[in-house]
Amino acid sequence: MRSFPAPLESYVASWCPTPVRDDDPLAPAPSAALSACLDLPEPAAGAGDPLPPLWHWLHFLQWPAQSGLGPDGHVRDGGFLPPLPDRRRMFAGGRCRITAPLRLGVPAERVSSLGPVVARHGRSGELLFVTTRHEFRQSGRTCVVEEQDTVYRSGTGSGVRNAAPFDAAPAPRTEGPWTLRIRPDERLLFRFSALTANTHRIHYDAPYCRDVEGYPGLVVHGPLLVLLMLELVRTGAPERHVRSLSYRLRQPVFAGEDAWAVGAPADDGAELRIATLGQGCHATATVAFG
Repeated sequence: MRSFPAPLESYVASWCPTPVRDDDPLAPAPSAALSACLDLPEPAAGAGDPLPPLWHWLHFLQWPAQSGLGPDGHVRDGGFLPPLPDRRRMFAGGRCRITAPLRLGVPAERVSSLGPVVARHGRSGELLFVTTRHEFRQSGRTCVVEEQDTVYRSGTGSGVRNAAPFDAAPAPRTEGPWTLRIRPDERLLFRFSALTANTHRIHYDAPYCRDVEGYPGLVVHGPLLVLLMLELVRTGAPERHVRSLSYRLRQPVFAGEDAWAVGAPADDGAELRIATLGQGCHATATVAFG
């Protein structure tokens, strides 16, 4: 008799991880390191200076024991990772509300909890969307509330197997008031992985990326694309305060692709995206000013 895989919801029916509290001194060194990696102007890095939106991704890092890593490079079990067999994951998007910017050199607290867990059917099969909620506090005040959406699938296929190689030809300049040319290479992916404690092998292990996950090349980190989009706001509207933002990762960008971050002011905010020669919208973000 033929057996069918169990629905993904069945694996998480009783999964209910408890909230987790972490502390970080918000030292300025990671901000200086990221600025150097991206060849971007370094933000003010003195005690009390504001951290740019989402640069808290450089902090509150977790370094599990090497023996605790799974075949994909991520930690094998625990935390907010759903207990799926042969788990595959991809950063899908998120939202962030900023009441006040986090400030460098001021001890901060993060409280993380599980948000909605929803199973959906996509073109590649059943997917599980998991939302993690983070609250960041300084001096007893909640400054930032963030939600991150991660999509998971179960099984050895990635849904992109046999994908056509990307076109590495230079992209034509994309029109827009704000533009930033990017061409992430293996060195940048390596450095960003180190800065964010990201051990996912799709960002540095080309044979694994191609033969196991089915991608045509190393995958550029979704968070890196988001930070590059937000850099348009930091340089294009430096006097404005970002009150909230949302972003979505739609199609991967691969190491060696020539790409552009493109943005424009819109309705007291900004609309941002990542484009390449073959795809005009790899990622999108919407920013609201306060």
